[in-house]
Amino acid sequence: MPLTPETLPRHELVGLDCEVVAASNLDAVGIRGTVVTETTQMLTIEGADRVWHVPKDSATFSFALSTETVLVDGDRLVARPARRTENTGDSLWR
Repeated sequence: MPLTPETLPRHELVGLDCEVVAASNLDAVGIRGTVVTETTQMLTIEGADRVWHVPKDSATFSFALSTETVLVDGDRLVARPARRTENTGDSLWR
């Protein structure tokens, strides 16, 4: 399945450029960098000078794709990464 704005929440996020555009913690808004790790509840974003751990469920993220920018509500990302990417129903492993 190709990476498109519609399928982004079902894809691997590690390696994508990301920015926090809204969050319940206002200090997190504006964090930008590359997603380096993902857990069920958290995205780890490495910026130019530090690494941040941002809770998924309380933020809205902007991901830069090659052709456009995609906004994703973090609630749509809350799941184990392996489970979230299998939710299409076409997984060879389930």
